[in-house]
Amino acid sequence: MTTAPPFGRLVSLSHVHDPATTPLFPGDPEFRTDIVATVASDGYYLRHIEQGEHTGTHWGAPIHFHADGLAADELDLEDLLLPAVKIDVRNQCAHDRDHAISVDDLKQWESRHGRIPDGSAVVAWTGWDGKWGTPEFIGTDESAYHQPGFAVETVEWLLRSGRLGRRGALGIDTFGPDLGTDDTYAVSKLLYREHRISLECLANLAELPATGAWVLVGGALYRGGSGSPATIFALTP
Repeated sequence: MTTAPPFGRLVSLSHVHDPATTPLFPGDPEFRTDIVATVASDGYYLRHIEQGEHTGTHWGAPIHFHADGLAADELDLEDLLLPAVKIDVRNQCAHDRDHAISVDDLKQWESRHGRIPDGSAVVAWTGWDGKWGTPEFIGTDESAYHQPGFAVETVEWLLRSGRLGRRGALGIDTFGPDLGTDDTYAVSKLLYREHRISLECLANLAELPATGAWVLVGGALYRGGSGSPATIFALTP
């Protein structure tokens, strides 16, 4: 059993899911809500929610990119409670929407904070959480679908060194850990090849400390699911 240390504060790392403001990844299904019962007419209030498994703040399971990978309901609870580190790359990403988070970015972080603990959720703070609900999140004109992400060699380094461990994760405040220009999803495929998950469209990363926090991933466990819209919490010191 994974046991998080005592914590001082609970922080939500999730955006509010709202069809009016939630950006959709190009090609994803429509996000809509329909009222099916009201207190005035039925004595209770109920809505029908229609959205993809990867709409808004969400997490992804290995089956998302590998047909023989574990589905959401096949993971262990320990996969959803992880120590977390935050890599602040806002400055690099502010000057380059296509910034590929490098091994050097992580080594610079380690020079200040120490080695990334094995089995961590390695969360990149690109500044995209501040663009949520605006055209800049997806991009416009020539910048459309350009977003920062992890370089493939960086994820290879995290895996080879044990820093992601068997149950680690990548987290990011964009649509996913891949560069927006990579339509092969090389980073995601590499991450999901074994027993690891991703945390995507994260929010409120200013509240996540660089080290010492844990993340707790909530959301519906759909049978055979590729992931789920989620409420992701940070348990901070």
